[in-house]
Amino acid sequence: MNTNPTLYAPPQEERPLWWHLTARDACAQLDTVPAAGLSDNAIRSRQMQYGLNELLEVKGPSAWALFLSQFNNLMVWILIAASVIAGILGEWIDAVVILIIIVVNAVLGFVQEYRAEKSLAALKKMTSPRSRVLRSGRVREIASKEIVPGDVVFLEAGDRVPADGRMIESIQFRTQEAALTGESQPVGKTHQEMKKGEVPLAERRNMAFMGTVAVYGKGIMLATETGPRTELGRIAGMLQSQPDEKTPLQIRLESLGKRLAAIFLVVVALVFLLGLLRGQPWIEMLLMAVSLAVAAIPEGLPAVVTISLALGVRRMVRYNALIRRLPSVETLGCATVICSDKTGTLTQNEMMVRKIWIPKQEYEVTGNGYEPKGEFRLGGGLVAPEALSGELKRALKIGALCNGARLTESENTWTILGDPTEGALLVAAGKAGIWRDVLEEENPVLEEFPFDSERKCMSILRRTHHGEELFVKGAPDVLLARSVKWHRGGKIMPLDDTAKAEIQEANRRAASQALRVLAVASRSEPGLKGKSMNEMENNLTFAGLLAMMDPPRPEVKQAIQTCRESGIKPVMITGDHKETALAVAKEIGLWVEGDQALSGAELDKMTDEKLSAAIGNISVYARVSAEHKMRIVDTWRSRDAIVAMTGDGVNDAPAVKRADIGVAMGRTGTDVTKEASDMVITDDNFASIVKAIEQGRGIYDNIVKFVKFLLAFNLAEVLVLGAALLIGLKDAQGNVLVPLTAVQILWMNLVTDGLPAVALGVDTFDPRAMKRSPRKAKASMFTPKFIYDLAVISTVASTFALVACHWGALRDVATAQTLTLTTLVVLECAGVAIIRKDYHIPFFSNPWLLLALASSLLLQMLIIYCPPLRAIFGLAYMDTYDWMVVSAALAAAWVLISVLRKVPQWLGIKLDL
Repeated sequence: MNTNPTLYAPPQEERPLWWHLTARDACAQLDTVPAAGLSDNAIRSRQMQYGLNELLEVKGPSAWALFLSQFNNLMVWILIAASVIAGILGEWIDAVVILIIIVVNAVLGFVQEYRAEKSLAALKKMTSPRSRVLRSGRVREIASKEIVPGDVVFLEAGDRVPADGRMIESIQFRTQEAALTGESQPVGKTHQEMKKGEVPLAERRNMAFMGTVAVYGKGIMLATETGPRTELGRIAGMLQSQPDEKTPLQIRLESLGKRLAAIFLVVVALVFLLGLLRGQPWIEMLLMAVSLAVAAIPEGLPAVVTISLALGVRRMVRYNALIRRLPSVETLGCATVICSDKTGTLTQNEMMVRKIWIPKQEYEVTGNGYEPKGEFRLGGGLVAPEALSGELKRALKIGALCNGARLTESENTWTILGDPTEGALLVAAGKAGIWRDVLEEENPVLEEFPFDSERKCMSILRRTHHGEELFVKGAPDVLLARSVKWHRGGKIMPLDDTAKAEIQEANRRAASQALRVLAVASRSEPGLKGKSMNEMENNLTFAGLLAMMDPPRPEVKQAIQTCRESGIKPVMITGDHKETALAVAKEIGLWVEGDQALSGAELDKMTDEKLSAAIGNISVYARVSAEHKMRIVDTWRSRDAIVAMTGDGVNDAPAVKRADIGVAMGRTGTDVTKEASDMVITDDNFASIVKAIEQGRGIYDNIVKFVKFLLAFNLAEVLVLGAALLIGLKDAQGNVLVPLTAVQILWMNLVTDGLPAVALGVDTFDPRAMKRSPRKAKASMFTPKFIYDLAVISTVASTFALVACHWGALRDVATAQTLTLTTLVVLECAGVAIIRKDYHIPFFSNPWLLLALASSLLLQMLIIYCPPLRAIFGLAYMDTYDWMVVSAALAAAWVLISVLRKVPQWLGIKLDL
């Protein structure tokens, strides 16, 4: 059942390409006067035309309706029918027990799904509550939901952008758009129009988008789209338009229910007719037929499946995986493709300086995250901080002093306040023992010129012991063009063409490795304070290059390798540049020789047929939009792949929801993505996803084990009664003998079967689970191996139960039924060990299973040796001789089952799990 709130979204109409228009033309298009804003009449008219600037929400199903939906299941209907029939026949205890099982199963499912998909509510929370706008010539603060297209909106650092809009003024204005576009770095904004042609969302530098955050500078925006028409609203529309789909486990259980329904009818008809032909009373045979039908249907199956999944969920918490929907555990186990976001999932989402180039030297910098601990290596050798060259220390010092970020520590956790790139420079300096706080006290600020996307640099003038000194950082080509000298060999030397070529080559090498390169330079001379910014930022002394990147998580490489060994294809999908994505993919082993990497623009040029044919070799997608991600997921699914999609940003949410299993990041993930997901990884660790896959495979193995166990021995019960009636088994007096009564069948089916089945559901996992290829999602649980085992176990168990019955019949009916019932119970306990042998699990590895088996045997002995219970169940006292008969049947059955299960192997027939 889809529990999502629904969203109103108007049809997509032709809209102006705002980023191609000049600021003046954009204002004219919306009849806005930039100096005055909209008039009150225009605002009222537009609010009538466009509605409120919010994502409209419709109340979803009530909790009561969600609970009732848990009963909309064929298996449950069959069980309800069996309960009603048992009640009609006066078997109230049996009817009540079955109903209790049904209700417990529904409650467990309801509790897990009550916090169902709330993606649109989370999207609504992302919007800014108040905004400053220009209306009728006055600046007003209004509720963001009242903004209309044409409003002039004022933005500054810390504001959440309230609508989509065209920038009409920008003063070093930057926004963080990672949640929407996947771009990991703050994006500088300009008011200039962009070149004609297709411009991806992440490259629309003169547009700001609803839900993103201003992190630097100030800007004025012309609101162009509001509410559902925004990029955020469009993503919300994609989320709500996706129907909930059944998981492979639900499909298989429905298939099982239909098969058992057929067994239900066949068993009732055959046993009833056979009994009548043998002269048995019709009322007794009707009760027997219903009891057999209940035995044929493992009514504990839905409950055991749910309990197994619920306990699996608890177990997965230890591996940092929170499951939001129970069946998702099993679905993850058959994943064949993991489409993973790069930033924050495969990488640490923390910029780090990896290399520093100074004349004739290139240092490698190690470390993890923002903690200022790491090593400097030169030519592979470790260099102690006190032995670092003066040129290197100067480059780090400039990076720390020309900086607006702050590096802070709280509870042994280091964080950056401000731009991540500037933070990386502070961390690198800290590793060398250079601390900005100390430097600032010694070098106070005289003047600051913030970063400008047009001049591509920033500078800070400080008073130092040398006098006035300007510290500059920016794009290497810009600073190189403005530099006339450089630091080399402890001296300041002229920067000639040869030196410039050396710097350019170093920059090219770093850029080819997808490292983000910043150059640092300085200028020291009297009278700088009186000069203009352009005059100051010339005649610089070049100090070096600092190359940085968002590094991969340390454990990701091994996790990727495990995926490959398990038959799972890992795929990177990111909004970052292709070169950056490819460099990370190569470093972690996700991209191998022969693989392809595509940009969003290249993806647009491919037809669905070409994409489907090539998708198996594509490992990296870069500069992609939300639509691209959904197309990739859909293409994989069209090839019958089971797709797990990981993500953290708003732009990931539609694809996360569309995938067979959506995986959100717990730390960096937005509320939208978490609510759209089936599973949340609390430590944002890709390796945790692989561990969750292993858990999913193990849980499914356990489900197969207990389904095989239940069906094998329920079928054995049916065969015992059917065969006895068919061959005309008689007691010592020559009367037709029924090996089991209705009460005895229900006792075995509801009590002695249940405990081992539940314990199998939480059994130890096969240590080779991740060495197998993923199973086919649509493959039936009833594999040739499953059916063969079912036939062997049920046939052998029923045969020896009938032998024991015949032996007891030589004395009396009660002894015959006691030996039949006890033999089946003992063989069930042995059957557990036989079924587990396929999974290479040590016998004593599951204490709960040992306890369950012991409890089943003790309960059976209780009804045999407790006189009141023995009378209720119509059993006889068992002496040593009787136990010898049961033991002989157990030993013979064990040997025969073990031999028969080896026959296919001896004949060269491979029966896979």
